[in-house]
Amino acid sequence: MTDLSKVVVLAGGLSHERDVSLRSGRRVALALRDIGVEVIEIDPDSSLLNTLQDLAKEPGVVLFPTLHGAAGEDGSVRDILELVDLPYVGSRPSACRRAFNKPVAKGIVSSATTLTPRGVVLPHSTFRELGAIALLDAISKKFGMPLMVKPTKGGSSLGATFVKEVGELPEAMISCFAYGNDALIEEGIMGTEIAISIIDDGTGPRALPAVEIVPDSGTYSYDSRYTAGVTEFFVPARISDEITRRATEVALDAHNRLGLRDISRSDLIIDDKGGVWFLEVNMAPGMTETSLFPQAVEAAGLDIGELYLSLVVNALKRSSL
Repeated sequence: MTDLSKVVVLAGGLSHERDVSLRSGRRVALALRDIGVEVIEIDPDSSLLNTLQDLAKEPGVVLFPTLHGAAGEDGSVRDILELVDLPYVGSRPSACRRAFNKPVAKGIVSSATTLTPRGVVLPHSTFRELGAIALLDAISKKFGMPLMVKPTKGGSSLGATFVKEVGELPEAMISCFAYGNDALIEEGIMGTEIAISIIDDGTGPRALPAVEIVPDSGTYSYDSRYTAGVTEFFVPARISDEITRRATEVALDAHNRLGLRDISRSDLIIDDKGGVWFLEVNMAPGMTETSLFPQAVEAAGLDIGELYLSLVVNALKRSSL
């Protein structure tokens, strides 16, 4: 096997989540440099393909994508990485496409033992042409209140609104369509919000400690995610061992059913009866200073730089098979 020569962190891009991606990339690069790994950071632009082709000529180069949002998580950049035969950390393009589309991911993960909120997908054109007021009235009567409105694709809670009253729905839809052409409107499940990250460095998928999320505002919005001090986290989550076991099974099942690789993070809600609800999965979880994945790594007693290195080395081994 070729020895590792350098790690290339891809961060930035042109999605709505550019700033988060840059912060994630800097944290990954810093953690790897701290343990002596040579790292270069690349912000993708029109010269990316030429840059990747040049890197592919060098032995021992591994890509670590920390791109969020469209292109970064829809599989397209990973298609390019495979096109030029560069090893990389993370899921393959087909798995990314399954996971990035929230309704598709829910459909695959949903089972007799995995609860998912009921919902409906409304394209902007349908919402506009079939009568917004009538549609929203039908949805509120079907599912009741509260509701969660969010784009079918994307992350960081951009365009997502927790709707407590019918009168809030129109504004929630406008916010959602600002970030995507399709809106997912689903039952708003009340309870304890947790996230469970999965890692696999070649020894098989395993779960990190559950992170419990308690935002001051009551909603885990974009600001709640990335503004220090406005959300309280508990790691491990303040849930029973039995619920932790079941939630971990759901996260592992989602990772495996969707064909994800190396890392993922499932977002779950524990209702007041102890039911575990699967909300969505992220195949490129945030790595910022306030992100959930690094908190889970620390709670597990792992060195985050060494963990990233193990993922990189595994990707390099995989490329030589």
